[in-house]
Amino acid sequence: MVKYAHVKWFTDVTPVKEALDNVLSPVFMGTALAIALLLAVLTQVLPSIMKISVMGKLDQQVERLRPKSFLILQYGTAVALLWSLLEGTLFAPEFASPEGGVTIAIGIAIAMLLIPHHLTAKAAALVLVGLYVYYIGQYGLFHMLDYGFYLAIAAALGLYRTVFEKWSFPLLYLGTGLSLCWVAVEKWIYPAMSLDIVENHHVPTFGFDPAVFIVLAAFIEFVVGYLLVVGILNRLLSIVLTLIFIMTTMLFGYVEIVGHFMIHVILVLFIIEGVSFYKPPVDMHKTKLDRIIFVALNFLLVLAMYLLLYYRFA
Repeated sequence: MVKYAHVKWFTDVTPVKEALDNVLSPVFMGTALAIALLLAVLTQVLPSIMKISVMGKLDQQVERLRPKSFLILQYGTAVALLWSLLEGTLFAPEFASPEGGVTIAIGIAIAMLLIPHHLTAKAAALVLVGLYVYYIGQYGLFHMLDYGFYLAIAAALGLYRTVFEKWSFPLLYLGTGLSLCWVAVEKWIYPAMSLDIVENHHVPTFGFDPAVFIVLAAFIEFVVGYLLVVGILNRLLSIVLTLIFIMTTMLFGYVEIVGHFMIHVILVLFIIEGVSFYKPPVDMHKTKLDRIIFVALNFLLVLAMYLLLYYRFA
């Protein structure tokens, strides 16, 4: 099933909020409950899957790349910013072409990221935060939450080679996961935009009614974000997630490649890093029953919180 990215990139339909009663349809509620149960089971099944010899060999091979993780993040961010600048935008395709001081700041950030030193990377991170704050003033906080992972990138770069370095990639996990969850809710609150994309881009719905398909596709994106946040996403699921994004890129083409290049870089890092450095919240619970209850109920609570916040403020 194909995940829509930022639907506003591909449609000119005027956003109109769906009534909350319609959002909380039987399909939505039933899918939410089914996913909560599935995730609860996943916490028990995934460790056994990772004991398979092939998965063990994969872990060993990928583990060798971990010393390069920060360089991949640093240079990957530089390439993403440069590519975006060449396309006349920053952060995302829907934003206006940067001009004047913004263009200079982007150029400075790119130049500093290309220097192989942690101090210049930290300076670039500060510039990135400044640009993000500037864009909040231009487009609003709740719009920029779609791209909150850029703040997580800045935090990861800024904490490199400090006493707080161990928090770098956990923050990258959290920032990206929260952003994906936020973007997913857009498809439920503004379904007309996604329906327009299905019709104009001839998106295959695999036999589902388009309205139902949109609900299910948004759940895929939301679940991925949730998995990142709670720490269930290991290397196996990271690969699955990366393949989903590749499918999306093949469907929507060049705009999608440019807009999500930074996400692809982060996903590569997730594959490399795994979760061995990160103590996920689910590990606070020791028994199988406690883990199952935590993951299932926590998913429903997070889903409800995101839905209400987005409906009220976005």
